[in-house]
Amino acid sequence: MTEGDRVMRQLVYTMRFSGRATPVGPDGSVLAMVATAPGWTCISDVGSAGATSDVRCPESGDVSFTSELTLTGATSFQEVGTIAFGAGHRLRFATVGSGYLGPGPGPADRHGGALWRVEGGDGQFAGARGLITSNLLVGDDLAVIDHHLGVLFMP
Repeated sequence: MTEGDRVMRQLVYTMRFSGRATPVGPDGSVLAMVATAPGWTCISDVGSAGATSDVRCPESGDVSFTSELTLTGATSFQEVGTIAFGAGHRLRFATVGSGYLGPGPGPADRHGGALWRVEGGDGQFAGARGLITSNLLVGDDLAVIDHHLGVLFMP
């Protein structure tokens, strides 16, 4: 991809974040999300037995994620936040349209997803553009698991 005279390089990443949501405000319609993820390798394969996957996590390389998720309806939300990939390398994002948060696997769990647009960045991500998909599970205890797939274009 090019921007003007510059060629932008593509960076694709996946992360599995775990953390916690905390209700903010008097009615609980805003959740402050805080989570971390190690770097990881996810291998997907399709063979005669169908689809399989394997995940390997190294011992280092924590990434932090913070956001504010605002419930806007029974199953819809808006979200803004930051993902920090080490000291000084941050992405800022906001929901494109509305996210979906509906029933999850347990009676009080919620499962959903959103598409985020990169709104800016610092360090390695200065001038970055791109989209990130979020597939999240919020437990009845407000524990959060959030899988991200980012496709970024950087100068």
